Amino acid sequence: MEIQSFRDLKVWQAGMQLATAIYTLTPGFPKFEAFGLSSQMQCAAVSIPSNIAEGHARDSTKEFLRFISIAMGSLAEIETQIILAHQLNYFAESELIKLLEKTGGIGRMLRGLQHSLKRNSLPPNPYSLAPCTKKS
Repeated sequence: MEIQSFRDLKVWQAGMQLATAIYTLTPGFPKFEAFGLSSQMQCAAVSIPSNIAEGHARDSTKEFLRFISIAMGSLAEIETQIILAHQLNYFAESELIKLLEKTGGIGRMLRGLQHSLKRNSLPPNPYSLAPCTKKS
């Protein structure tokens, strides 16, 4: 399948699912967290697919890679906040496991996309195209 839009990227789709899960989860937090941890988690979760989309819309691979890096930072941020919220007993262990599975999958996809972009943006190695010759 050809990628025509950022919406076609599986990592963007997974990021949107994570953001939706966080927005569904955080209203159950204590009210005093409305402008604290709840808000921070929502911002970090939204940042992941937003940076993927913005990077995809940029003119260069170098810029796309920069936005992938920002998304990876936001992913680390949301993972930390998920663990903290669980330690504060804001949700059950089963929810923690589901969320960390989502973040783990997104991390693997981001690293894969990053690797692919780097590999495809490198100039060709002239020595890799040389024919093999047998020495006598």
